[in-house]
Amino acid sequence: MVPIIGTADVAYLPSRKVVGISKLARVVDAYARRLQTQETMTAQIAECIEKSLKPRGVAVIIKAQHQCMTTRGVKKPNVEMITRTFTGSFYDDVNMERRLMELINS
Repeated sequence: MVPIIGTADVAYLPSRKVVGISKLARVVDAYARRLQTQETMTAQIAECIEKSLKPRGVAVIIKAQHQCMTTRGVKKPNVEMITRTFTGSFYDDVNMERRLMELINS
């Protein structure tokens, strides 16, 4: 077992509840500490925010380097894997997705 090291971009469109950034960071940390795949973690973070806040949409994008790729086996440094889960407005509205991606990439 080796870690994955990366970043998580989290966005949500509130319907009623608005939470502080630290709460979102805690959700990411809670799932990142578990033994699991990056794909599962991405979906679980989005699902947790969806259930707790009932927002109009949730977006979670995780970009990470897998140490199994960089230190063992094929030994490919600087290879990153990107996973994403979009719900609600981020999933249904192409313009909303585009705006989010512009913000993340700027």
